[in-house]
Amino acid sequence: MRFTVEINQESLHPSIILKDNYTGCFAEIFSLGALLNAFHIPKGNSTVNIIDGFESIEEAAANTTNGFKSAKLSPFVCRLKNGEYSFRMKKYTIEKFYLEPHAIHGLIFDAFFTIIDSFANEENATVVLQHNYLGTDKGYPFNYTTIVTWKLLANCSLTVTTTVSHKNNDAIPFADGWHPYFTLGETIDDCILQLDSREQLEFDETLLPTKFIVRDERFVHGSLLKNVSLDNCFLLTNPGKSVCTLKNNELQLTIVPDASYPFLQVYTPSHRKSIAIENLSAAPNAFNNNLGLVFLEPNKEYHFTTKYSARSLHD
Repeated sequence: MRFTVEINQESLHPSIILKDNYTGCFAEIFSLGALLNAFHIPKGNSTVNIIDGFESIEEAAANTTNGFKSAKLSPFVCRLKNGEYSFRMKKYTIEKFYLEPHAIHGLIFDAFFTIIDSFANEENATVVLQHNYLGTDKGYPFNYTTIVTWKLLANCSLTVTTTVSHKNNDAIPFADGWHPYFTLGETIDDCILQLDSREQLEFDETLLPTKFIVRDERFVHGSLLKNVSLDNCFLLTNPGKSVCTLKNNELQLTIVPDASYPFLQVYTPSHRKSIAIENLSAAPNAFNNNLGLVFLEPNKEYHFTTKYSARSLHD
């Protein structure tokens, strides 16, 4: 069979390998956060991993908040001002992780997901994971279910769809995102970034959006990242059709989010070995500024999908 799924049960929490046996391309998914820990693509007679991930699921569990590598961002993304917001005339304060003074990256980035399905055939390898958030944080006392479906396809393409639903009596505020770090070599300084975006949100000194949108066309036609530092939220020009590419002389990554992800946060860490390119359904601090905020109705499914494709430029 062309595609296979391998589930490693050796540790307390399993990891999953989705593999294309024809090309050697494979993705490693952790049950921790349903995160993408590795994505190996063919290069010459071997493969190269384009994800800056962890050595093991145990390391991931111990160091999730150190950079939030590949983290699932939910039910809010990036920073939430002072961890506070008001909803239906009531004030809420998040209890979970803070990068002072703000709560950051949601509530389930370190949650363990359960594998509820996996299958493979001649067209794809797929795994489906689920987590039920039970309203355990007093700052977000609303139960909801997250189902993450990873699917490896031909041509080294990997799609991820997040499906969210709940059975509360009323609608609940929500945002979704991912926080992967991509690496195409030893440094991002020799990479060209292209974004289908001409605007970004203006940030204050604590990386929260102000009320202004600023023009930024640096990456429309691609620009070298050498000497460029980013921690910015870009507005995609044509959500659902916009494309982002990252490439150097050897490799090219293409990211195609659907219309559910109209924002793209880009972050260059100081070590410059990788770059975070984060699909977001809403802006940072959306619970307060309403930029992209979705109100999930009870007993209805909401879907958020993005696609990663990668290839060697010389094979």
